[in-house]
Amino acid sequence: MHAYRSHTCADLNASHVGQTVRLAGWVHRVRDHGGVLFIDLRDHYGMTQVLADPDSPAFADVEKVRSEWCIRIEGNVKARAEDLVNHKIPTGEIEVFVRGLEVLGAAEELPLPVFGDLDYPEETRLKYRFLDLRREGLHANMKLRSDVVRSIRNRMWDIGFTEYQTPIITASSPEGARDFLVPSRLHPGKFYALPQAPQQFKQLIMVSGFDKYFQIAPCFRDEDPRADRSPTDFYQLDVEMSFVEQQDVFDTISPVIAGVFDEFGGGRKVDAPSEWPQISYKDAALKYGTDKPDLRNPIEMQVGSEHFKGSGFKIFASLLEQDGTQIRAIPAPTGGKRKI
Repeated sequence: MHAYRSHTCADLNASHVGQTVRLAGWVHRVRDHGGVLFIDLRDHYGMTQVLADPDSPAFADVEKVRSEWCIRIEGNVKARAEDLVNHKIPTGEIEVFVRGLEVLGAAEELPLPVFGDLDYPEETRLKYRFLDLRREGLHANMKLRSDVVRSIRNRMWDIGFTEYQTPIITASSPEGARDFLVPSRLHPGKFYALPQAPQQFKQLIMVSGFDKYFQIAPCFRDEDPRADRSPTDFYQLDVEMSFVEQQDVFDTISPVIAGVFDEFGGGRKVDAPSEWPQISYKDAALKYGTDKPDLRNPIEMQVGSEHFKGSGFKIFASLLEQDGTQIRAIPAPTGGKRKI
């Protein structure tokens, strides 16, 4: 048997009843039910309930265990009584009776409890990030990001794209991230720069005749943070295609995006790409005032030039003197207040 585990904490089910197994993970929670000790043992894959009673040779060791200790247990898989089955987890049909326990890493009182969804100040969470990332929600988010990248990569491969990696450190260029500098040991006084995006390398690949290319590319920006972008670095799907028109790009990428949202959307309905509206930049600017409108908001801007003819407001008056110029506004049929 393996030194640390024969199964993960998500593997065991009723088919393993009677087997001797070895598990390793973190103590998620300890419960004392009248002399019978229960431990929810957690690893990256899931949770398994283990227990010990006074007849267990490891009972004294189990009594000492506390939350977030890292332990290895050895024991026998037992079926739970029918009324005690936990249908919320894959291992809910069984529990493991502990016959041996080894503490791999003890923990003192935690500054940031992992069990539960209590909110803590950001400074505390960042200081103890290793504990913060053990929490169920964040741990799931990290796994989700990896799964989404895998899904995108597989979908791009399946439609004939080739993946290439472009250099991170390069000679500085006018559009480069000039505040991200790496000194050169071989060339004193010279610096490498981190490219804002691998544009030059992508172009090199395409003119070399590689036809269809993609990469999950790290990008660097020296700019203020945004709601959908970190202030310094982020990852994006970079795509290049040869001998195509705009519609070819839409027809290629739309099913990839739809597939990812269908896979990870939690059962929510995803419209077929053929039902997606295509809005020109001109129409988007005129109707919504932005090139990325949120179509859940049905309000469209309307021409209000007639209402401002003869206006004493000089900006409007000077605008309307220009041929073809319109004044557009967001309609508010029922009125509104400046104070919200």
